[in-house]
Amino acid sequence: MIKIDTEYITLQQLMKMTDWISSGGQAKFMVKELDISVNGEFEDRRGRKLYPNDVVIIEDKEYKIA
Repeated sequence: MIKIDTEYITLQQLMKMTDWISSGGQAKFMVKELDISVNGEFEDRRGRKLYPNDVVIIEDKEYKIA
């Protein structure tokens, strides 16, 4: 579970928080390389906004936004 204090975070921010990437520049390439879905739909935009109750799966690891 990923707790946020703002209205939303971006997919890129989530990837940094969960150590999938170490810098924002990596996100551009990693979203194309990794198998990522948001609420059951394929996603390849690093700027995708994630809101509370969204479920993100990156390479079979599940993260719920709270």
